Amino acid sequence: MTCIQKEGAEDNNKHAYTIISIPDDLWNEIEKILPKEKPFKTVGRPIIPYRRVLDGILYVLRTGCQWKMIPKEYGSGYTSHRRFQEWNSTGVFKNIWIILLKIYDDLIGINWSWQSLDSISIKSPLGGPREEIVLLIEANWAQKDTF
Repeated sequence: MTCIQKEGAEDNNKHAYTIISIPDDLWNEIEKILPKEKPFKTVGRPIIPYRRVLDGILYVLRTGCQWKMIPKEYGSGYTSHRRFQEWNSTGVFKNIWIILLKIYDDLIGINWSWQSLDSISIKSPLGGPREEIVLLIEANWAQKDTF
């Protein structure tokens, strides 16, 4: 299986391709930063190679499916989720992102003079006085008359 799967047979546009697995040359770079894999003949749960796990994580991130719905070719969804959490907390994905940026910069080039961050606007919890709108209902009229 190749690392690219064509989504539409009638569309020859280069944007119609989707990565479905990590290419060999990229895997060789990523493998260097991953923790040591457990030897195959050890006691415990069956070992799922890191490459299959990473392909499963890519599948979830690409499709948005639930972890437990990962196809069996990627191994257990629970293992993929556990590795995702572990690698996220230990900075593995940050290091993968750095590698990807370097490779992309070498191949195509990144215009470092312009950058953008994605953000979200939320209400500040301590952000000034709060305005309340009080609806005039019969109970409020009764209180008004007692003052």
